[in-house]
Amino acid sequence: MKTIKEIRVELVEAMIGHYVESIGLTTEQTYDGEKRVWHWKHGSANIEVFIQSVEVGKEKTREYLRIFSFLADVPQLSTTAREKFLNNLLEMNDVNLGVKLTIAKDTNKIYATYERDIRGMDYQELATCVADLEWWADKLDDELKSFNN
Repeated sequence: MKTIKEIRVELVEAMIGHYVESIGLTTEQTYDGEKRVWHWKHGSANIEVFIQSVEVGKEKTREYLRIFSFLADVPQLSTTAREKFLNNLLEMNDVNLGVKLTIAKDTNKIYATYERDIRGMDYQELATCVADLEWWADKLDDELKSFNN
């Protein structure tokens, strides 16, 4: 018998598959079954969607929908220019609602990210979250490219 957690994960994975089909793609085109992740492009943005279990206590996890898009590398800058660039990222975080800008640990890679616990998530919310991240990522990767020029 499946656990509630397993059923919830399967349901959200099915919703991701439905979303992919709603934008004219197929599971075969987008899903990596070995890594359990979906990949596709939206404009200039590369979108990555998956479910991640996060330990929240002894033998207890919460499952999160995670949506990422690589935006740019942090440019090689002088200390002052780097500080200005990172300050700009923080300011962008303040006005770009529903998405956050992150730098992956031990890298110089900037991502647009979104996550939400999958408990209580329905298809409309999932579709809104993914579509919002797609829109912001396509916009923000262009903004960051123009900042470097």
